[in-house]
Amino acid sequence: RWLRQHECVEKLNMHAILSASVGQEQLLTELLVTYAKIPVLIGELISVEIWKHKIFPVLCRLEDFKPRSTFPIYVVLHHEASIINLLETVFFYKEICESAEDSILDLIDYCHRKLTLLAARSTNGQTVTPVALHPEDLARPSSMQKQAETMEFEISLKALSVLRFITDQVESLPLSALTRMLNTHNLPCLLVELVEHCPWSCREAGKLKKFENGVWHVVPPEDQVKMTKLDGQVWLALLNLLLSPKCQRKYRFDSFNKSQLLKLRAFLTDILIDQLPNLVEMQRFLSHLAVTEPAPPKKDLVLEQVPVIWDHILKKNVGKWEAITKHQVKCVFSPTEEELKLQAHRWAQTYSLDMMEALAPDKPRCSVCGAEAAKRCSRCRNEWYCTRECQVQHWQKHKAACNLMA
Repeated sequence: RWLRQHECVEKLNMHAILSASVGQEQLLTELLVTYAKIPVLIGELISVEIWKHKIFPVLCRLEDFKPRSTFPIYVVLHHEASIINLLETVFFYKEICESAEDSILDLIDYCHRKLTLLAARSTNGQTVTPVALHPEDLARPSSMQKQAETMEFEISLKALSVLRFITDQVESLPLSALTRMLNTHNLPCLLVELVEHCPWSCREAGKLKKFENGVWHVVPPEDQVKMTKLDGQVWLALLNLLLSPKCQRKYRFDSFNKSQLLKLRAFLTDILIDQLPNLVEMQRFLSHLAVTEPAPPKKDLVLEQVPVIWDHILKKNVGKWEAITKHQVKCVFSPTEEELKLQAHRWAQTYSLDMMEALAPDKPRCSVCGAEAAKRCSRCRNEWYCTRECQVQHWQKHKAACNLMA
């Protein structure tokens, strides 16, 4: 049943990406809001995170656990990545953020944990590099730990984007959410750490490398001052949290916080401001902050909501983690040869071209005349045609590419 649920999340994720690429994700967001699925997805996200912290390490230490394949374990690890990617795609919309209701506090805590991990790694000079898995590695749980570390880095970057979209809605967020971001977790200072140490950037053999679109690449000298999407997310989140009057009334501008925030002035160069003009307002705010003592936040007696999902799962299963691990080894992670084949077949179907085309919001179009197409090249299965005549007409142009892909 869980595997079926994972397939559904994967299909939702693919549909969201395909819809967003053509600007038609509104229908999906309306469905997620109507059926109250955002709190469900957040609950599932935190459940998998706890599994990674409590079950996965025990699983890797079991000496008598020698599975035929670690593929079922990888599916669970990948589940968290799928959910956070889906949330990153849809949280751009205000109604999605509002539909999270009380679980927005749990999501804020989740993002804080991921960003703290990012900041800690960059402060210690750790750089995550992709791990190439070979067929012989698929039977060793230890190899999955390296893969999980790489995946954790990419998930943390997605969490940064989700947090930025949450900060876009500071004016409509409940008071508890603001308190959680500004005072409980002190997110402005955490974001300053990310600006300072930039975990998605590193130097290797004298060359600057940046992490973009899932890969590390060498940045040519002329592009080294160019702002990346991740840099932009951090600056936009800081703008939302520091320049909002509602946040300024709530945040504690004590000596430590003030000294941390003023570090940003060194990074606000003319080149950076040219790329994100809104940062002029940030520059003015910091100049004013440097010469004034902001009033302390007003202390009101408030009944504050707290996140419950993480604590509820931990308390419910305290002392049971090893027993749960052994049960999952027996019932989930030791499939027979036939069950493995069935799982692989279902995954192949989920990621097939036919499935992606079924999820795409637009019908395929003929490569020649642009009419709605129902036929496609049987060799490469990449080009679509409305009639046999159009296919024949296009063959001379398509032949070379078809031979390569087929």
